[in-house]
Order: sequence, then C-alpha cells, then structure tokens
Amino acid sequence: MPAEDISEKIARLREEINRHNYMYYVKGEPEISDAGFDALLNELQRLESLHPDLITPESPTRKVGGRPVEGFTSEDHPTPMYSMDNTYNEGELRDFDRRVRKRLAEVGREDPSYVLEPKVDGVAINLIYRNGNLHQAITRGDGRTGDDVTHNARTIVDLPLSLYTGEPDTPDDFNGTVLEIRGEVYMPFDAFRSANKEREENGDMPFRNPRNATAGTLKLLDPSVAATRKLHIFTYEIGIHGGLQLPDSHRETLALLSRVGCPVNAGIGKYAQIDDVLEQCTLWESQKAELNYAVDGLVVKVDSRRHREVLGHTTKVPRYMIAYKFGAEQALTTVRDIRIQVGKSGQLTPVADLEPVTLSGTVVTRASLHNFDELRRKDIRIGDSVYVEKAGEIIPQVLKAEVELRNGDERRVSAPDSCPSCGEHVEKEPGGVYIRCINPRCPAQVKEKIEHFASRAAMDIDGLGSVIVRQLVEEGLVSDCADLYGLTMRDLEQLERMGSKERKLARNILDGIERSKDRGLSRVLYGLGIPNVGSHLADVLSERFSSINAIMEADAEQLQDVDEIGPVVAESIREFFSKEAARRVIGKLKNAGVRLESATGKEAGHERFRGKRFVVTGTLANYTRDEIAGLIEELGGRVTSSVSASTDYLIAGEKPGSKLQKARDAGVRILDENGFERLME
Repeated sequence: MPAEDISEKIARLREEINRHNYMYYVKGEPEISDAGFDALLNELQRLESLHPDLITPESPTRKVGGRPVEGFTSEDHPTPMYSMDNTYNEGELRDFDRRVRKRLAEVGREDPSYVLEPKVDGVAINLIYRNGNLHQAITRGDGRTGDDVTHNARTIVDLPLSLYTGEPDTPDDFNGTVLEIRGEVYMPFDAFRSANKEREENGDMPFRNPRNATAGTLKLLDPSVAATRKLHIFTYEIGIHGGLQLPDSHRETLALLSRVGCPVNAGIGKYAQIDDVLEQCTLWESQKAELNYAVDGLVVKVDSRRHREVLGHTTKVPRYMIAYKFGAEQALTTVRDIRIQVGKSGQLTPVADLEPVTLSGTVVTRASLHNFDELRRKDIRIGDSVYVEKAGEIIPQVLKAEVELRNGDERRVSAPDSCPSCGEHVEKEPGGVYIRCINPRCPAQVKEKIEHFASRAAMDIDGLGSVIVRQLVEEGLVSDCADLYGLTMRDLEQLERMGSKERKLARNILDGIERSKDRGLSRVLYGLGIPNVGSHLADVLSERFSSINAIMEADAEQLQDVDEIGPVVAESIREFFSKEAARRVIGKLKNAGVRLESATGKEAGHERFRGKRFVVTGTLANYTRDEIAGLIEELGGRVTSSVSASTDYLIAGEKPGSKLQKARDAGVRILDENGFERLME
C-alpha cells in the first residue's frame, strides 16, 4: 500500500477510535462492542508498528504507556490553581451566600445562581492543550508550580489526547489555540480494589485509599504500569483559552467541555436559592455510597463568569466558590472478635475484627481499640453492634457500642497475663496504659521489627512487605533483621507465590537488601527500633558519634551531653545496647557489610533544613506522619506539634484544621506535599 494510503488509513482509524471513545466515555452511548473497539485499536497498533514514523503523541495507542521517564520536572501553571475555602455546616454556607449577594448588590448586579459539582476525592491536575492536542499535564502542587506528569496522564482511560470537533457548537479545529483545562484524576473503587489485590499478591503494602493510589500512580516513572491502574478524570474548569469564546455560564462551559470530549460529572446541577443548594447537599451525602468513586463534599460555584469577575479572589482562594464537606462517614456493624496484636516493641493492642462494612468506598474489616484502658472505658464487647467511623477518611475507629441492641450474649475481653504470640509473661508500664511482652524472641515482635527495619524511613528495602516478612519468619529463614542479609534466591523461592516464575520479584528484594547496606548509621539506628529513638534522634546520635561502636561504648553521661538527649532517652539507649541480643544483631550486620558509620556526604545534606522547624497537619496522600517527619529530620530539620512564631514551614494535607489558619496569621510559609518535595530537592 502506498505511503499516502497508509497515512490516510491511520488517520481514519484514529478519528474512528476517538469518536467511539467520545460516544462511550462522554455520551454513554457506545455504538460497537468491546471486541469491535479492540479490533480497531489492534489494527492501528499494527500499522503504527510497521510505520513508526507516522506515530504521533496524540494517537489513541499512546494510552498504553510509553517508555519510563528518568524523573519529574517542576512546571509553572499558566494561571494559578487556587485552593478553596471549606465548610462543614449550613450556617457557614448561608454566610457565603450572603457575602456573594451583598457584593453583587453593591455593584448593581442581579442575584446569583449556583452550580453544584461533586467534590471528587482525587488529585487536581492542569491540562494544557496546544492546537487541540494534549501537550502537558501538571499536578496542582502549590497552585503556581506543580510536577509534570504528562507521561502518566496520557494513560488516563477517558482523557482525550485530542479534543473532539465532531459535535455541533464546537470549534471546527483548535489550530493556534492554547487551552488550559482543570480536572480531578481519580481511581474508581473497583480499580482500587483490583490494584490492592495485586499489591498484596506481590507482597507490597496496599494503598490506604483511592486518592493515595491515584497520587502514587501519577508519580510513577513507568507509564506502562500507570496504564494498568485504570485512572479516570472529571474536568471542571477552563483557565486560559487562547481566543476561544467561552459562555458566561459556568454550566454551559461544562457542557462545552463535554462536547469536545472531556468527561464532566453527570451530577452537576444549577440552583437559584441557597435553600435548594442545602437540600442538594443533604441528598448527595445520603447517596454518595452508591457511587463508584470517592466524593467528600460538593463544590458550590457562582455560575456567571461576569459575577465571578466582580467577586474576585483573596490571595489564596476565590470568593465565588466554596466546598461544602460531608461529615466523617459512619456505619453500624458487629464486632466478630477482639484480637490482641503485638507490636515491634512488644506493645499489646486490642483490635476489633468487624463484620465487613463499606466506609468511604473501602471495605473495613478491623479497627484498633488502642489499649485496654480505652477498651474498658468504651465497654466494647465481642458481639456488640458498634458505630465505626473513618477518621480523616483513612483510619477506621470504633466510636461506641449501641448498648440497646445487646442480647446478653456479648463477651468482655480483659487484659491478658501472657503474650498471645509466644506465651511469655507480660507487664504493664509503670504509670502508663500499655501492656508489653518482654520476650525479645517473640515471633510477633520479630515480624514487626523486621518490617520496621525494612520500612521507607529506615533501610528502605523494596518488596519486603508484611506478607513476605511473615513467611520469612514462619519458615525460619530469618529470626532478626540482620538475617535478611544472608537470604538467597533459593530461600525466597521456597515462599508461597515466589516460585521460579516470580524470580523478578525475588531479585528485586535481594537487590533492595544489597542497596540498603550503604544507607548509613542514622538509618540503621532508626531501623533497630531503639525505644525512644525516632528518626530525628537517630540523626542526632549519628552526628555526635561517628560509628555504632562509639555509641555502644558511651556511658549515660556522654549520651546526655548530646543536645536533646536527657536521662530517660540515655537510659533507653544504654539498656538497648547492653542486651546480648542487640549486640549479636549488630555483629551480624557488621559481618554482612552493612555500613555502621555516618554516611559520607550526610553532613552536607543536613545543612538543607538545619535550624528549620516544621509542623505537619492534615491527611497526607503520599506519606505517613512518621515518614515525612523522618525525611525532615534526616535533612536536619525539627518537627514540632504546634505552630508558633518560630515555625518556619507548615506542611498541610487534606483537612488541615486550625493549624492552617494559625500559620497564615503567623506568616508561616505553607507547603503542600509537592512543595515540600521541591524544597527537599
């Protein structure tokens, strides 16, 4: 076939595939079967493989992912991506309405109408289309600068790589235009469950929630992996529009987005009165459990573009929109059992096994009861009907028992006298609330200690999740963290789901173990789990004592000479290193070639945050509190619990609470996670 005919056939196939994508994802009216669509896509892939010079970035075949990228670059948004004010109650929403009406009345404008959009709990993104083709995708970041994640955005299932021009009332083409389209990327619940199932089968820690999974997927270096996660998007706003005439109505702007192929939430409505808005908020809150994606509220926006220009912005947020956030979701379920979990320090924690119940889109089957004093105070019993809530939409917690539903068969659980894992005697902390197993060879403690040693903030060994660690301990392959360095391919192939076909996973684990040998003294100290020594004090010790031998030989007085180490911590360190078991582990680490001296160049890295004080607030997408604190302290910074005049940075996640306003009032610099990562770099 002549080259020009091939080119024309490829162009026709692309146009046909784009049209079918539009009919399926935007209009919800598929015209062909999945098999028919796959046949078209396969033919396009075949022709492009034969004629690679005809491949273009906007081809539908690019959604399967290209080559991995080397890293992320920070990019400026053409126009700022503002955050929003939040409210959780009717009174504040009515106050918002009064402010809007008062300001519009002052300039002689008519009363407003409001558009309501579901607030999808995902990751905000800015899409730049040039000449109608996707040119760049940038995460929100701090609102002015974000990460370029174009390679992964191209894999989003329903995101058009080229804007559609086949509908009435749309431009014939977008030549010469630069269009900025804002959206929210999300992972549907069914895709989230599938991704977590795969991670657990591979021995990886499951994602905490769909938003966390979405953020992690967008930050992957390999787009072929991102393509398997089945991310979706809703678009909701247009920024710069390069001469394109936009309607005054925001609702009509959303309709325009839909006509050019950008998915828009079907639940959008327009309302003239705040009472109608509040009625819809109540309705949505009662129906959100029926959706296949996470929604944590509604965004209330003034509809008219002219009205928005009058209302304007503060330095941080638009005055024409507000997010009405739903309260934490609660559900009633049954306590099947109360188990006792043993932590790495031997702490015994009661955990409720629950009748499965769906909260915030995920199935909850257990919740911590914290300690036995708390269990007794709340009087939670096996067989109780209990109210469960997700604190911060992440951590399940039991609120209370519904005592009126008791039938007399419920059973109390008392604090044990012996460890449920090893059977040894347990002790309660003097003056404290926690009960501990004091047997250092307790299998449950060994598992927890090894998981901690391999964690990101410690030795950062990829692939060593809870499933793999449990098998290693149960098979007798490891009895302490130092035994990891003696593992072989043959050892790992003994494990369940780790046969010869999974050699790649086993090889990744062994490579991760080998790389961890050079993490340096601070990481080792933190990974050993010394009581009262977190990642920051591990840094302090590694700066003052250049080797683990020097720390082991230091007496209590020498340890207390170190800034921030008092008598209690000094005694913890002395007691830890006086134990034969600890000395034996350290000897094995030395023999394995693990670096037990301060890492070369570490001091220079410390200077980056030296003397800086951080406060962390809200729910973070990509880090636990311990992980982000560990990173800050590794670079010499301090993490404190409250905002003050001496605070340098506030790292704010979702639902930051009162600390955010205190930081603003004090003039503290506020960072989101992307801003923090750029600061580290």
